[in-house]
Amino acid sequence: MAGFCLFTLTESLLALLAYRTGAGSEENIHISGREPDGIACVLSGFSESSETRALISSLPEVHEDTVTTESATQRFLVIMNRYQEQPHLLDPHLEWMLNMILDLIRSENSPPALVHLSFKFLYIICKVRGYKIFMQLFPHEVADVHPVLDLLSRQDPTDSETWETRYMLLLWLSMTCLIPFDLSRLDGYLESGGGIAAEPTMECILAIAKSYLLVSDSPRDAASVLVSKFMTRPDVKQKHLGDFLDWNLSTISQTSDQSMRDIMVLDGALQSLAKLFKHGKRDDLLQYAPAILQCLEQKRLSESSQARLRKLGVKLIQRLGLTFLKPRLAAWRYQRGSRSLAANLTMSQSATAAEAVTPDMDIQEQEEDYDIPEEVETVIEHLLVGLKDKETIVRWSAAKGIGRVTGRLPKELADEVVGSLLDCFSFQETDNAWHGGCLALAELGRRGLLMPSRLTDVVPLIIKSLTYEEKRGACSVGSNVRDAACYVCWSFARAYEPNELSLYVTQIASALLITAVFDRSVNCRRAASAAFQENVGRQGTFPHGIDILTAADYYAVGNLNNCYLNISVIRELATKALHNLTPQAPDYMATTVLPQLLPMAVGLDLHNRHGAIMACAEITHALYKLGLQTNRPVVDMISSDYILLFRGFGGELMRPAMCCLIEKLSLSKMPFKNDQVITDWQGLIDDTLKSLHLYSSGAKDGIMHAAISALSALCEEYYKTQTGQADSQMQDVLVSQYIEGLESPKTLTRCGAALALGCLPRFMIHGKVKQIFEGLQQMCSISQKEGSFIEARRDAIRAIAQVCVTAGVCAHGSPDSILCSENIAKVYGTLLESMNDYTTDSRGDVGAWVREAAMTSLMDVTMLVAAGAPEILSPDLATRMMCCLAQQAAEKIDRYRAHAGNIFLRLLHSTEPAVPHIPHREALLNIFPVLNWNAPSQAFQYITQLLGLPQYQYHTLLGLTVSVGGMTESTVHFSSLSLFDYLRGIQDDQVILAQFGDTLLSIFRDNIRNDRVTVPFLKMLNQMLANSCFEIFTTQENHQFCVDLLALCKELKKSRDVSKLLACIAVFCGLIQFQGEVRKKVLSQLLMMLCHSFPVIRKTTASHMYEMLLTYDDVINPEVLDDVMTLLSDTNCDLATVRPHRNQLCDWLGVARPQVVAKVTIGLY
Repeated sequence: MAGFCLFTLTESLLALLAYRTGAGSEENIHISGREPDGIACVLSGFSESSETRALISSLPEVHEDTVTTESATQRFLVIMNRYQEQPHLLDPHLEWMLNMILDLIRSENSPPALVHLSFKFLYIICKVRGYKIFMQLFPHEVADVHPVLDLLSRQDPTDSETWETRYMLLLWLSMTCLIPFDLSRLDGYLESGGGIAAEPTMECILAIAKSYLLVSDSPRDAASVLVSKFMTRPDVKQKHLGDFLDWNLSTISQTSDQSMRDIMVLDGALQSLAKLFKHGKRDDLLQYAPAILQCLEQKRLSESSQARLRKLGVKLIQRLGLTFLKPRLAAWRYQRGSRSLAANLTMSQSATAAEAVTPDMDIQEQEEDYDIPEEVETVIEHLLVGLKDKETIVRWSAAKGIGRVTGRLPKELADEVVGSLLDCFSFQETDNAWHGGCLALAELGRRGLLMPSRLTDVVPLIIKSLTYEEKRGACSVGSNVRDAACYVCWSFARAYEPNELSLYVTQIASALLITAVFDRSVNCRRAASAAFQENVGRQGTFPHGIDILTAADYYAVGNLNNCYLNISVIRELATKALHNLTPQAPDYMATTVLPQLLPMAVGLDLHNRHGAIMACAEITHALYKLGLQTNRPVVDMISSDYILLFRGFGGELMRPAMCCLIEKLSLSKMPFKNDQVITDWQGLIDDTLKSLHLYSSGAKDGIMHAAISALSALCEEYYKTQTGQADSQMQDVLVSQYIEGLESPKTLTRCGAALALGCLPRFMIHGKVKQIFEGLQQMCSISQKEGSFIEARRDAIRAIAQVCVTAGVCAHGSPDSILCSENIAKVYGTLLESMNDYTTDSRGDVGAWVREAAMTSLMDVTMLVAAGAPEILSPDLATRMMCCLAQQAAEKIDRYRAHAGNIFLRLLHSTEPAVPHIPHREALLNIFPVLNWNAPSQAFQYITQLLGLPQYQYHTLLGLTVSVGGMTESTVHFSSLSLFDYLRGIQDDQVILAQFGDTLLSIFRDNIRNDRVTVPFLKMLNQMLANSCFEIFTTQENHQFCVDLLALCKELKKSRDVSKLLACIAVFCGLIQFQGEVRKKVLSQLLMMLCHSFPVIRKTTASHMYEMLLTYDDVINPEVLDDVMTLLSDTNCDLATVRPHRNQLCDWLGVARPQVVAKVTIGLY
């Protein structure tokens, strides 16, 4: 089995290499995710019984109000819909629910609105439980006939609000038609009001049934049920059956499917006939069957555009076929003796086989004498056509019809039907025919109508169906065929004895396993797993069945990655799966699979070419790794001539595929050194890196990284001399070319050049390290000043770290070949400078990409230095690095805060190697536990403790500034909470608080022109002043902290930035709490802001001053307080009138009036 399984598995994977996605693809595939399992919650009983009683009992009270009516109905819907998957749980409760509702309906005091609402509740129950079960509970005594008929006759068939009432009344009337008395006995001598005899009950019911067969809503379905019950009564069929069928055929003949009205009429007529022929007796209907079949043939329903009409046509035709044939079970059918799963697992195969029943000879002789009407051939022909319909519901109905009709045929004719059915499995047929054929085979097998002698023809077709796929434009179809083929395998497991299927076990098991593991559709994988499980249990002959089911059960196959990579975008995963399979049969892969792939790899089909090239790459690499273990060169297993056949650089698909091929062949050490193909490959890589801007944004990263990986592998294998040195010519060319690329006007070309320099092997950068560093550092510094090429700066920072790691470290080495004491300061300087990259554009804080790369690169370089030459890492560099990381760990963006915090702790806790010169190492170890840096509630309470360490205070407070003064609610809340907790702890220590104030002023002074810091700083400062964090300074007049702070704020007053000015006003109002001359200066600034040119600034200043004077009552003389407050609240914000009011306020507050500075014009003489 192993050889066959590997062969078929490989064939399946080769088919998947050409997999296409598109608008018509059958499944949206989430490579890294798990498809939903769809596991329903299993209920144990009807737990809402008491609530349902209360709802039904409340109907008389709620029916008058629309809101309460809708609320009660919606709640009842919610309760009932819970039992859609397990409706049998309602059975013990259906009777009391029905009786409660019928009591309301029968009550003479019930208004029409309550009656309609009651019938709506009945319909909800009926919909969940199914009308066939529920309608049997309706009372159907003689006394019920006329009340139901009268109530139904009073309904308006055109009222769209009450259709549930008519639907349920028609079902109820259907049940009353089952009374065993002649309906004429119910009439007596009835007279209408004018003495004229009333219409007989039979005529009345017939008229109602006909009228509701022609409506356009759901009561039409209930009317067809009424017809099936009413027309099959002995008294009715004698008088009206023929006339009703004539009326029905006339209706069908006179309508078309071109208008919605005619479609509804046709639907009702066909439904009524289908149900009538289902429930009626054969002897009564046989005489009419030929005429109905002829009418259907003339109507040509199979060509209708309406799927429902085609389905009803197929259903009616199969019922006609069953009418033509005598109702008998085929004595020749195959019958499995034991259907018990437990018995099958315990009994031996021989004992089970003995139970199989074979037809007797006398029964076979009787079959030969059975005469088959000619119409049956027409019926079967229509059913076979229905199997190829474009809609699944039609094909499924036709498949069931094939099974039912074949069960009444003699053995020879049934075998002919099977032969005709197998014609559906032609590759000239569409996927619809294959799907319908699979459904029909499953039905025949399930019914025992597919004899074991036919398995030789059927099993190969089912194996093909399990891998069926048809390309259609930019996508593929066929998942429904594969799913149906799994259903066939499932039905065969239940239908046949193990000895009948023993010859086909290997084929079926292998095909099901491959489908369960490698099919891209989750439905097919699960269907195959279920079929495999059924065969393991029922047949007991599947090899390693339990072990396979344990690894690939129904839920395990739901995960695509798990299927392709553990249990074993689709083409990529399929190629990796081929890589994993190569060690199992290397010769087969080399001599059979690769020759199949190579023509595909140079073909015209883009998708085939893409998948084949990647598969060749993976298989070749796997053969090389296998050869390392067996000392067998890869060229002994495959011909290198094949590899030279690849052509076409292509676009988004072919670029990464060719780069993958180059990488894998280089890793496989193919003997192409100094060959022209190496030049071509290098040209492809260089062209790819230069043309990245031509590709879509979603594909650029994948193409770039594929090219970089290919370049690294190519250099490692083909540009190294026998002495281990670089090919000097190629070294000069590549390094110069990529350094020149760092100056390209295209961002992506710079990215590619930077990453290319970073991926070069050690021998390629030996003697060029200084040149490479200078190129990368210059590009970073110049572009950072210009605020451009952000992605290129990010990749250049990454490349610097990669070059350092590749070159290695040595304290006294050459700066042109290694990281040493001479160049480490420049490297760290570039990385630390990049930690302050806060470039923003339309995408937001894009500088964060550079900062993140700089943090990662700092960690890599620091760990390298600490391990190899810790003496060259100076205390100053270590301090700057840790302070910058602390700043980033205190900032507002969760992702980058977490990244910085994790690196900070990794460097701190690293012992092998230990990072030297970390300031306050012991204190830091005591502060930081293991924590979730992404959560502001956890991170800031520890970060703020760094404020107590002098060397970290400045940078930590700078980071906290943008968090406390930010906009994200959770970040602002937890950062400010932690900061104020720290400040409360130092309130009584004037020295420490003064030191904190100096640091605060330093940050303000250093960033006064930096809007990114200034606005959040002012917001943070306002919160500090509002929370009296500097209360100890207010006891001293003209405290230097306040004086300096006021001076800095005065510089911002000239800004034209409204947000900055508003924040500055709030700070001025907070500074009023300080005593001395500084208070007068603050008031003067505020009063000048009252006359600002921006109305919003004038209005905000007046409002804030009003609140300030209410808070600090010692600012103004109480005698004029009311006048000042009145003036501030009534001040017109118009600039022309506000200045006199401002001057009046100056007089009341004891502040000198501001003087208008005259503009001086300087003339040139």
